[in-house]
Amino acid sequence: MTAASATFVPVSRGFGGIFDAADKKSQLEAIEKQTADPAFWNNSAKNRSVLQERKRLVQAIESEKELSLRVADLEAFFELAAEGESVEDEIAAELKSLEERADQIETEALLSAEHDHSNAIVVLHSGAGGTESQDWTEMLLRMYVRWAERKGFKTELTDSLPGEEAGFKSATFTVAGDNAYGLMRSEIGVHRLVRISPFDSAARRHTSFASVFVYPEIDDQIKVDIRPDDLRIDTYRAGGAGGQHVNMTDSAVRITHAPTGIVVQCQNERSQHKNKASALKMLKSRLYDHEMKKKQKELDKLEASKSDINFGSQIRNYVLAPYRLVKDVRTRLEQGDVDRVLDGDLDPFMHAFLVYAKTGKTAGEDREIE
Repeated sequence: MTAASATFVPVSRGFGGIFDAADKKSQLEAIEKQTADPAFWNNSAKNRSVLQERKRLVQAIESEKELSLRVADLEAFFELAAEGESVEDEIAAELKSLEERADQIETEALLSAEHDHSNAIVVLHSGAGGTESQDWTEMLLRMYVRWAERKGFKTELTDSLPGEEAGFKSATFTVAGDNAYGLMRSEIGVHRLVRISPFDSAARRHTSFASVFVYPEIDDQIKVDIRPDDLRIDTYRAGGAGGQHVNMTDSAVRITHAPTGIVVQCQNERSQHKNKASALKMLKSRLYDHEMKKKQKELDKLEASKSDINFGSQIRNYVLAPYRLVKDVRTRLEQGDVDRVLDGDLDPFMHAFLVYAKTGKTAGEDREIE
């Protein structure tokens, strides 16, 4: 690359106000007025969410300043190149770094829906494909846990149903961290894997499916009425590794909400009381999500996708044979390093989905300079 041929990408990149520092400063000023009122500190439940929003606004404003300074540095490099200095390598490295940082900040800015900043409850189900799909479900679980580790998030497996030979028929886990739900909602849908089967002695190529559903974890500030009479609570002995790890008491808890048919269960804790508390928390989130989808008339669509975890319904394809490629059907983003993706490098896919959901632009279109 020469200085003359280098493409300079401006910070805004035509994102329609994504980096609107003036608006964020105005919002921050309004919050500062709230926090200046002594009465504000009397309501810890309310001020917690306000302080979290203040933190996000401060970070966004600082990020915009950071980008402005880095753009100025890049412009200085271009001026040096125009004067004949050999700075092509520095320009290329800074362009790549600046683009990655702009994507990261843009992702944070796009997370503006009501519960995007909440923790996430993730439910995985194996689909068509038997043992193959059950093993694929476990691979997805590992992929998301590794992604969470990369982000510094905490994960906890709250329930699982192992397959007969390998993997999981289903698994439920929580992801705790800022923007966990907003990021993980990009994964909702059916995921398709094509590979040479490790369970086929003839080494034939198999196609497997698994579904991902994500719900925001609803905190105590949001009231969801649950009538005790509507609940059926069953206890049973939790599964374990065997030997000394076998739980000899009925500590696992399954709760069925009769009006909606929603079932949640938890067996991760040895204490029945703790398992019940975790299950009730999951039920609260599921009920809230249920009501929101009813209001938006989207529940039928979600239920239809739950019963159709097979070919033609996938949102992303992971191909390991005869070639290697991960392709998102919605955003058209492709990644050739499949191992890196399966090891948790999901940020490019999540960013592409958020841009697509906001603007309708697929991968590549959001890079166009206006």
